[in-house]
Amino acid sequence: MKKIAIITARGGSKRIPGKNIRPFSGKPIMAYSIEAALESGIFDEVMVSTEDKRIAELAKQYGAKVPFFRSEETAGDFAGTNDVLLEVLEEYERRGECFEFGCCIYPTAPFVTAEKLKEAMGRLAVEDADTLIPVVEFSYPPKRAMVIREGLLQFGDLRYIDSRSQDLEREYHDAGQFYCFRTEAFRKNRKLMLGKILPYVVSETEVQDIDNETDWQIAELKYQAMQQRGTV
Repeated sequence: MKKIAIITARGGSKRIPGKNIRPFSGKPIMAYSIEAALESGIFDEVMVSTEDKRIAELAKQYGAKVPFFRSEETAGDFAGTNDVLLEVLEEYERRGECFEFGCCIYPTAPFVTAEKLKEAMGRLAVEDADTLIPVVEFSYPPKRAMVIREGLLQFGDLRYIDSRSQDLEREYHDAGQFYCFRTEAFRKNRKLMLGKILPYVVSETEVQDIDNETDWQIAELKYQAMQQRGTV
């Protein structure tokens, strides 16, 4: 069962310029994803998909492969993760290499560890599912969300105005770190979020979207806390 780790790292970040290679707690943030994939020892190939020469060189320095660059279509602002993964798999196939399992790892996911990847890929391999996705529970029930309409605050859904938080079904969102998938199912569905999906529940202390400078600072604080706990 051949496995590939695909780290998706384009160079055109707008909100945080140079985001994928910016130093994070002592080294380029992308390095954490590469090192976790390599240290897991479960992948036959660890590659970085990019159109940026600086990112490509840095990826190679940390041990990943960059056998080809992204096309113009998948390097643009409107190309999604699914488009990038499909392109990578199809290019490898043209070169005579096929993989049964894949793992897409985001380049700004310093909380990903080799242990998490091994556990996640191991679960997917033995269970009847197409994809495994790390998720984190919403800290406050979305059903009790409030909205501002015409300058006034009101409940978004009045059906839940008297509901107690503890009585509502738990809801989760994508942790935005990695996705494990069976390549055959993915190529059929053409989307990671379709098919049979296994949840991999992650603590909120190990999840952080990084879209602006405040997010970056919070992520570094969370990472330092993980270091103190010995979980990274």
